[in-house]
Order: sequence, then C-alpha cells, then structure tokens
Amino acid sequence: QVQLVESGGGLVQAGGSLRLSCAASGSIFSSNVMGWYRQAPGKQRELVAAITSGGTTNYAASVKGRFTISRDNAKNTVYLQMNSLKPDDTAVYYCNLGMRSYNYWGQGTQVTVSS
Repeated sequence: QVQLVESGGGLVQAGGSLRLSCAASGSIFSSNVMGWYRQAPGKQRELVAAITSGGTTNYAASVKGRFTISRDNAKNTVYLQMNSLKPDDTAVYYCNLGMRSYNYWGQGTQVTVSS
C-alpha cells in the first residue's frame, strides 16, 4: 500500500514563496513519476509540475520560471518550491505518484495567495 503525505501549504501574500513537500511510503518502485497537481474552486484539476525518478521535469506554462520541482529518491520525497506567487495560484495542491500504470494521490494541501 502506498501513502503520500503532503506538507507546507498555507497563506502567503502575492510575491511571496512557499515550499511544498510530499513523502511517499510503502511499496515504491524505483522507476516512477512524482508530481504536483492543483485544483481551484470550480475548476478542473491540472498538472503543475512533474519529475521522473531520473530527474526529467515538466512544468505547466503558467508556473514555468516561478516554480521548481525536485526530489530526493532516497527519501521518496518530492518538493515544490513556489516563488513569485500570484492570487491565481490559489488552489488545493495534490501530490501524485505514478508507477506501473497506477496513480496515487495525497490528501491535498491548501495554498492561498492574497493580493
């Protein structure tokens, strides 16, 4: 069984920074993709950023240059450094682990950016 535990959300003013963390536990295969999605009220869940176990990254156009995803394979942990936050970044952020055709989700952490 796989569990994802997120931390680091909160309230920040526009232009500020936050760092999200997500630790995975359980039966984790070495080849996987970890990422962050977000869902704002009334909107569909969307990909924010993803990183493979080999370090290849992918970002949504809206966060490129402001957010940085990284991971520590030894700890099965993924991070999302969010800088220059905007009110439009306000959403629940979900950690995702994809491996062998299965997707696992964290419980979500709220990020609120005030103007």
